[in-house]
Amino acid sequence: MGQNRNNNRGGGRGRKNEPAQPEFDERIIDIARVAKVIKGGRRFAFRVTVVVGDNKGLVGMGIGKARTVPDAIRKAIEIGKRNMSSVSMVGTTVPHEVVGRHGAARVMLKPASPGTGVIAGGGVRAVIEAAGYKDILSKSLGSDNTLNVIRATIDGLAQMKYVHEEATVRGKEPADVSPFWSR
Repeated sequence: MGQNRNNNRGGGRGRKNEPAQPEFDERIIDIARVAKVIKGGRRFAFRVTVVVGDNKGLVGMGIGKARTVPDAIRKAIEIGKRNMSSVSMVGTTVPHEVVGRHGAARVMLKPASPGTGVIAGGGVRAVIEAAGYKDILSKSLGSDNTLNVIRATIDGLAQMKYVHEEATVRGKEPADVSPFWSR
């Protein structure tokens, strides 16, 4: 009669056979209070910008708006996870130089040798680190609007070519088209 009816050996946490959720790097970039003018005065809400990545080549951006900050953050993270896209990586850096554009913002991304680190600031750094790059050089040109800089960075990452595909197109070995320090 001393049987334990609860066969859950996981210490009471979760259900059995529950699929493991992938762990994402969620970075809050900007929280802005916005106002909507209505008949009785102003109605305030919050706009949150979030970058979500898996540190292995997936990255996305989300913008959430709500009357409270926690709700706006939750919405932004959900949208960021839905908007995730794959980016090209060669080791810990980008395969080639590129300039991403969005509006008046331009972001230059350049490969860097191992040990350089992430040379970037603000929104560019958040996107780069969430994507999983460890060695990269960047420069933000033009507008310093945070939303446009983040979108320009994601545009630049989307323009990146994959080494194996480019090697096949050129009829060369992947080592011949990757940065010289990774050969």
